Amino acid sequence: MTQQERHRIAAGLTGGLSYAEIARRLGRPTSTISREVTRNGGAGAYRPQHAHEVTAQRARRSTPPPPRPDAADLPAADVTGSVGSGGSGGSVGSIGSVEEIVELAVRSGMPRTTARVHIDLLMSEDGRRTAAELVRRLRLSPASVSVAVNFLVENGYARRERDPQRRRDVYVIDDDAWYHSILISSRQTLEVAQAAITAAETLGHDNPAAQRLSRGGTFLRQVVQDTMTSADRWRTLLS
Repeated sequence: MTQQERHRIAAGLTGGLSYAEIARRLGRPTSTISREVTRNGGAGAYRPQHAHEVTAQRARRSTPPPPRPDAADLPAADVTGSVGSGGSGGSVGSIGSVEEIVELAVRSGMPRTTARVHIDLLMSEDGRRTAAELVRRLRLSPASVSVAVNFLVENGYARRERDPQRRRDVYVIDDDAWYHSILISSRQTLEVAQAAITAAETLGHDNPAAQRLSRGGTFLRQVVQDTMTSADRWRTLLS
């Protein structure tokens, strides 16, 4: 679960939404929302930042680091840092730099497996991989790859294409992915802002919590609107 989703859960709880309604808005099972809130203080004490930090610490303790590939198993680009000569098999950057980028993505709230899939797609020469290629290259299970690519597609980081001849899906990252991911993230944050503003109106303007929610929601809404305007203005840089 991402940090942004946890903030949306907190906003929903503050607004008096049921677990089922929060789950529907996030596209998650109700049991996932119930478990997330219960494990992190309950509805009355849920704090999204604390929940995110605790979950990250728990994951680091329970999940061993991914195996470091042997040089003999990697394309030349992975070892030397140069662009591989093969079409879809090559990638850019040394092992160390790729791992560093993955760590940065994890710190930003992206699940580790999803981050590994995202970076492998991003650094492929033509920005395209099949699920089978991702499984082989990253030594992941097909189910893990499926969860990861679904997250990337839903959040605008990648798109899915169908190869009619070979009857398989191809996952693609192109220049417009940056733009679409910003738009999707901005719309989600706008929902959080509106939920905070609505909760403030429900509580009444004389309530200190309502005033805090109103200020925060208004701030988020303005920042996101500026971000979306800026994304539209500079989209030509991706052409």
